[in-house]
Amino acid sequence: MSRGNNEGRFAYNGLERIFHERGRLAVCTCLTAHPEGMSFSELQRACDLTDGNLSRHLQALSDMRIISLERVTKGGRPTTICRITRTGRSRFLAYVDVLEAVVRDVQHGAAKGRNTAANPIPGLATT
Repeated sequence: MSRGNNEGRFAYNGLERIFHERGRLAVCTCLTAHPEGMSFSELQRACDLTDGNLSRHLQALSDMRIISLERVTKGGRPTTICRITRTGRSRFLAYVDVLEAVVRDVQHGAAKGRNTAANPIPGLATT
């Protein structure tokens, strides 16, 4: 079935795949809440990710220029500071706006479903 030039009502094209994964969602949420940046270990604890898993997500986000990684010496020890970029923050907030639209659509659909419960399907038990 052709949609023509009209965008599908529930296509949610603003849901970027780079953010649409639990680990990267957690990282971007955390870094948006901490614009001054977080160390690798702080981010790891906050997001409950393993070293390897966090490293993989940070590399993917860095490759897309959503975050920046800076190697610094802190207390005589090298550490990686992770920050969300200005562009990354803007893209992530736009992604969250689309997620909010998804939630509103689900809530609206669920409310309509509750209103039709007065006319149940014959033979089905309602709880």
